[in-house]
Amino acid sequence: MISSPTIQLVNPAQTLNAVLGGLMRRYSERVPDVQKVFDAMLDAGVIQSPDEIENDHIAFRTMGVPNLGLASFEKIFMHYGYERRDEYNFIEKKLSAYWYSPPTPKLPRIFASELRVNELSEEAQRIIHRYTNMASDPVDSLDLADAEAVDHFLHQPLWTTPTLADYKTLLKESEYAAWVIYNRYYLNHFTISVHNLKPGYNTIDEFVAFLENRGLRFNSAGGTIKVSPDGGLRQASTIAQMIDAEFAGGDIFRIAGSYVEFAERRILPQFHDLPADQITRQHRREGFETGNADKIFESTFTTQTGK
Repeated sequence: MISSPTIQLVNPAQTLNAVLGGLMRRYSERVPDVQKVFDAMLDAGVIQSPDEIENDHIAFRTMGVPNLGLASFEKIFMHYGYERRDEYNFIEKKLSAYWYSPPTPKLPRIFASELRVNELSEEAQRIIHRYTNMASDPVDSLDLADAEAVDHFLHQPLWTTPTLADYKTLLKESEYAAWVIYNRYYLNHFTISVHNLKPGYNTIDEFVAFLENRGLRFNSAGGTIKVSPDGGLRQASTIAQMIDAEFAGGDIFRIAGSYVEFAERRILPQFHDLPADQITRQHRREGFETGNADKIFESTFTTQTGK
């Protein structure tokens, strides 16, 4: 009797964990502030291992052009069980965004935004379309069951390296556009959930003061600590690390890379009487806030990196 071949089923959860691990590994290598924050927490005994840190959310930036943008990008993580939630509109910066809830509570939320390219000047649109003109959606040909392939995709050039002249032209009109044209889908930031740290460090005010004493520089746009109108979401972020970027033709120019964010989600009023050991993610303020995020975006802007 011939036995049936064993079929190995792909585990989406394992694939997702591998993809998230790849993103964090490359991001940590590229953003020295990540290790500075970890070292400060370890030295002070706030944590015994970086594995204890809860990642509140990770963020990505995209270009709103045919076959790219959020409609393309979200397919990756929705394939692994993420669900699209609230929409956000950043009128002045010409951005649209959604946040995506994870398939299990311990995984990070995702905040993904796109530039509304059609609202830019004709010159800026021409530059962007020259690089991002895709015949088809590249995610459609990606094997989402292959973690290595997805990790590679999120770090590979989707278009040719821009010229320094094009980068500088975009920078004058939209610093977001300039960031994406060079950095592509690189992880923009990850976020430490400070409310899950030990007392003395588990409010955003305490944690920012702790890191400032360790020499970390913070985005001051809208105030160092950004607070939602309901007071339930309090956020802060470092200033983006500057990197030596090589442009087409070999020109080298220092540009903004990525940064680190910190979030405190306060307990919702109806759950204030719950014992501390029973508080979970569902008992805290959820989602995001347009006003906070608007200023967090500026962590990569020259008004901050040039300070």
